Amino acid sequence: MRGFLLTEQITRRKDHTTMGKKLFVGNISYRATELDIRKKFSEVGECLSVKLVADRFSGESSGIAFVEMASEEDAQEAIKKLNRTAMYGRGIIVSEARPRKDRRRRR
Repeated sequence: MRGFLLTEQITRRKDHTTMGKKLFVGNISYRATELDIRKKFSEVGECLSVKLVADRFSGESSGIAFVEMASEEDAQEAIKKLNRTAMYGRGIIVSEARPRKDRRRRR
């Protein structure tokens, strides 16, 4: 799954690079599923995909996800309306996703 975020169109703003329609969602309850997240984001716009990130070793949720919205307007609306809203008792953080930094493998 390496390069997952790099396949999307990149938009430059000020001094950092951000993703247009792809959103980062943090502070997600470990009980939340991809379906729960999709339902929440579909309330504000068309949600194309959800990727709930799992811990590499345990396979359990790491508490973050990436959501792809159908348009830039839907993405901005999701940030505006869903950032810091409660989901399973935790205030989720919603922001534009940034591309992954090139990481070299450790030996």
